[in-house]
Amino acid sequence: MKIPVLRTKSKLYSGIGLLLLAVIFFDLMGAVIKYLGDVYPPQQLSFFRNIFGLVPSLLLLAFSESWVKQGRKIIIRQWKLGLFRGLLIAAAQFCYYLSLRHIEFAIATTISLSGPLFVTLLSAPVLKHKVGLIRWIAVFLGFIGILLVVNPDPRIFNWYSLLPLCSAFCYSSTSVTASLFDDSTPTPLMNMYTLVGALIGSFLSLFMTGTYTEIVQNQDWLWLFAMGVFGGTGVYLWVSAYRKTEPSNLSPFQYFSIPISFLMGWMFFGEAPFSKLFPGVLFILAGGFLVILHERRN
Repeated sequence: MKIPVLRTKSKLYSGIGLLLLAVIFFDLMGAVIKYLGDVYPPQQLSFFRNIFGLVPSLLLLAFSESWVKQGRKIIIRQWKLGLFRGLLIAAAQFCYYLSLRHIEFAIATTISLSGPLFVTLLSAPVLKHKVGLIRWIAVFLGFIGILLVVNPDPRIFNWYSLLPLCSAFCYSSTSVTASLFDDSTPTPLMNMYTLVGALIGSFLSLFMTGTYTEIVQNQDWLWLFAMGVFGGTGVYLWVSAYRKTEPSNLSPFQYFSIPISFLMGWMFFGEAPFSKLFPGVLFILAGGFLVILHERRN
């Protein structure tokens, strides 16, 4: 009995390590976006994020055992749903990238981590799941925390603070709708459809608004490439982590993004929004952990 236990623990620790690396890569991507956001519009950043994000995503698909066993089939039955999820991702990227131009990095990251609360809200109408009292309490705590961080005081309220909230809603919608795919659909192939949809959505947004800014500095190309690779690698590590162990074992570690983004905002942009984060961040964490603990008990 000792060998299976050791293997389970090994997978758990490797899953946690992979998830923490994914969080770091996502925050690195966010830092690059914030750096470039003063020059390039969010539609353009979203487009290049998806273009260069194809590299790690294609590698993930190429090395997928389930996809190879199915004969490397490209067409899936729910291809429309896959592309629709991509459009939601493009909308989420636009909202989050635009918010980084106007509010502190740690604030935008913290508000965007309200995703688990939206997943709970969407589970009832989309998946017909029963949302019990504990989950509603968690949603209420998270909502209080979001209000405290956003601070709706009309004297100091910043409308851009609502953008990470919209981004979290769109990302949560993609998480919930992932359960609607056939069980036989390989995850990397499903993600590839989503990425293609996001690429289409970001291109149409860039084309229709005509906001493209010419890239004249070679170093900006390097930053754009790094942004895409950071994001794509983050997705690869994220998926790999959740293949190692149960989601409830990993969910708490998503919140490490808050201190990491705070440190990056302080180091790279001279931001230290202590007063804006507290005590709202504690309510958001409490709501998220309450959902996680409830799921683990079940």
